Amino acid sequence: MRVVGSTHSMRSFWSILLTATSAAIIANLSGCAALPQVNADRLPVTAQPSKMEGARGPLSARQSKAILVNLSSRGEDTGIFDRHLALEEAIVGSPLVVGNRTTLFPDGESTYAAMFKAIAAAKDHINVETYIIEDDEIGKKFSDALIEKQKQGVEVALIYDGVGSLQTPKAFFQRLADNGIKVLEFNPVNPLQAKKDWQVNQRDHRKLLIVDGQSVFLGGINISSVYSSGSAGKRAAAARNEDKTPWRDTHLLVEGPVVAEFQKLFITTWHKQKGDALPEKKYFPPQTQKGKEVVRAIGSSSDDASGKMYNTLLSAIGSAETSIYLTNAYFAPDEKIMNALGDAVSRGVDVKIILPGKTDSGLIFHAGRSFYNELLASGVEIYERGEALLHAKTALIDGVWSTVGSTNLDWRSFLHNDEVNAVVLGSAFGAQMNALFEKDLAASKQITLESWQDRPIALRVKEQAARIWVYWL
Repeated sequence: MRVVGSTHSMRSFWSILLTATSAAIIANLSGCAALPQVNADRLPVTAQPSKMEGARGPLSARQSKAILVNLSSRGEDTGIFDRHLALEEAIVGSPLVVGNRTTLFPDGESTYAAMFKAIAAAKDHINVETYIIEDDEIGKKFSDALIEKQKQGVEVALIYDGVGSLQTPKAFFQRLADNGIKVLEFNPVNPLQAKKDWQVNQRDHRKLLIVDGQSVFLGGINISSVYSSGSAGKRAAAARNEDKTPWRDTHLLVEGPVVAEFQKLFITTWHKQKGDALPEKKYFPPQTQKGKEVVRAIGSSSDDASGKMYNTLLSAIGSAETSIYLTNAYFAPDEKIMNALGDAVSRGVDVKIILPGKTDSGLIFHAGRSFYNELLASGVEIYERGEALLHAKTALIDGVWSTVGSTNLDWRSFLHNDEVNAVVLGSAFGAQMNALFEKDLAASKQITLESWQDRPIALRVKEQAARIWVYWL
């Protein structure tokens, strides 16, 4: 789900271009930022590959090394642990945390079922952060569930984005507030309502649901009926005059010690946006080992010029030795990412990207396609997912480094948005990610260089026109 106004609607290309032109003029007045640059030689990377933490605190260097050796021995032949993780730690600042359990969800329905179950079981608090929450069947079900928990004495706090949820009536949020839920609008569209310095382009694109400080849901799924393949989804599509193409997205449930890192991100955002004081609850309860997964939380913000997710992804791509499998909804890469993918192919790495064949945002769709020719010429394999509207944002590198989150491969995610991702290490989770990638691949059409160069002139014109606005998309 992409932009202001009719967020999900399949609007005409030229209508979108007009909207983007207006937005670009406004954004231009506020100045343009550049994508962040990191000089790896100047980062404080030590000989120790990476520090790790567990339920009881930091692990020793020996324990950390043993875990990485074990992860490496079960994965493909890769140097990503040796070369990348220490650099990632220097960029991101958050630790690798052991002892977690992960559950991967390939669609909205399974995600929502798990979310409602977790909400119903909450005992202390629920913190929600989302780009979009809609006043539709799913949104109402969420609001009813949150209100019920608030009435039971569970403290609920909600952050929603001012642009992403622009179409949601204020009465929807007022009902939540009237029932005791703390509600905070991130960077309201009206600057007079902002509680901090107002930035026209800054948006909260994160999707977080944290329950009792013990579990966290994150990924690409907003709170909306478009993810429902049943009657709710059909009604949502009909209300927007859309086709009934199902949405394909990826979400993740993480339970264990790393949840504390995601909780810190939520609370930091709440404070930066000057929300009312949060009640004293057990936001950081004592943790126990829940599983065997090694996970790192990565939170990117336009307030932070270091480009945490952008640079860690560049580093991971640059360290790949066997495979790079990317699935992404909104694709508008910069020159560094383009070069990194091409360089990986030249090293003999298998590079495949799955992108949407349909989209809810025609402008970014055509802008992304303007990069195909160069990527295909460098040997990158590109596939477009059919029979579903692809909204996932995932990566799998060398079968052992995985990430699931809200970050798209475009300038908006890297420069203007607050985003959140989880990095999961190891071949066990990597095998789940690979199975999901293969399933998408089987439902996708490969775009070859020969067929792409034979596309109609009308598409080429749209691509070049859209590419002009790639910075503001």
